[in-house]
Amino acid sequence: MSDESLQRPPAELVYADELARLRKSDKDPRPPGWALSPRAVRSFILGDPKQKIRPKFVGNPSLVDRAMVALATNRGLLLVGEPGTAKSFLSELLAAAVSGESTLTIQGSAATTEDQIKYGWNYALLLAEGPSRKALVPAPLYLGMLHGKVVRFEEITRCPSEIQDSLLSVLSDRVLFLPELEGEETRLYAREGFNLLATANTRDRGTNEMSAALKRRFNFETVFPIADREVELELVERETTQLLQRSGVPQAPPRDLLEILVTTFRELRDGKTPEGDALERLSTAMSTAEAVSVAHAVGIRAHYLGGRSANPEDLMECILGTAIKDNAEDVKRLRRYLEQRISKRRGPLWKAFFDARHALP
Repeated sequence: MSDESLQRPPAELVYADELARLRKSDKDPRPPGWALSPRAVRSFILGDPKQKIRPKFVGNPSLVDRAMVALATNRGLLLVGEPGTAKSFLSELLAAAVSGESTLTIQGSAATTEDQIKYGWNYALLLAEGPSRKALVPAPLYLGMLHGKVVRFEEITRCPSEIQDSLLSVLSDRVLFLPELEGEETRLYAREGFNLLATANTRDRGTNEMSAALKRRFNFETVFPIADREVELELVERETTQLLQRSGVPQAPPRDLLEILVTTFRELRDGKTPEGDALERLSTAMSTAEAVSVAHAVGIRAHYLGGRSANPEDLMECILGTAIKDNAEDVKRLRRYLEQRISKRRGPLWKAFFDARHALP
C-alpha cells in the first residue's frame, strides 16, 4: 500500500527521507538503543536549514531537550497540557526519531485493559497447547520491551487507577512478569532503547488521579499553547495546506480568512482581546489543533460543495460543526462575542464573518 493511499501515515513514513538523511550524516554519540543521537533528534523535530530538515514542532526548544534527556534515563516521560497543544504530535515525533517507529501506541480510556497494554492470548492455541510464547499475543508494551522501542501511552489519566499502577514494576525494574509461563519465560527484560512516553490532558485531571508512586516514575513536562500569533497563523496555514492536499483540495483558504480564524480562536481561548478587554471563554478547547481542523473543513466545504474559494460563511458553518460541539451555552457566548467584538472590526472579510452569524442556531 502506497503512502498516498493512507489516511494518516505515521511520522516515520511522512518524514522517511529526512530520517534517512539524518541517520546517514549522524556522527554524534547516541544513547544505547537509539536510532539517532539527541542532536539529530533535535534537528528532526525543530528543523535544520543546513540539512534541509523543516521544523515540525512549534514550541520551546528546551522542552524538546528535556524530553530527550528523560527518554534516555530509566524514568518515563509524561507530557501534560491543555487539549490541542500538540502533545501527541510531539510524542509521535520523538518516538519516530528515537526508535524509528511511533506506532507502538496505547490509547488510554475507561475501557483500556491490561491485555491491551501488555499481552493477551490466542485462545485457540492456548486451549490446544497450553500457555506458551507461541500462544501469546503481544501488545505495545511487550513489543517495546522486547525490541527496545519507545512505547507511547496516550491520555494515560483516562485509564482507571488500577490499570495505571500495573505499569509500576515495568517502570521500576524494567521487567514484565508473565506468570502463566514457566521457567525463564516468566520474565521479559526490557532491552536498551525502551521507555514509556505518556501524555495527559489537564482537563482530565482528577478523573483518574495518578498515584504518588506512579508519578515518581515519570518526568513531567508541560506543553503550552503557542504564544506568538504570527507563528500560530503560519502553522495553521502550513498544516491546513498539507491536509487539504491529501484530501484532493488544491489550495488552502485565503490567508486573510485564516487570520480571522486564528484571531477568533486565540481571543476565545485567552478570554481577552489584544487590548486586554475581558471575554467569555468557551468550554470547548479553542486550540491550534482545533483551528487546523476547522480550516481543513472550510477548505473541503468550499471546494467540494461550493466549487469556489473559501469565504467567511464557510468559516462560520465549520466553527459550529467542528469546534462548538454540543454545548448550547458556547453558542450563546460565540454570538455575544460576534455582536460585541466582531461587529466593530473593520474590513470586508470581518463584516462578512459578522453577517454570517445567521448560521448560529
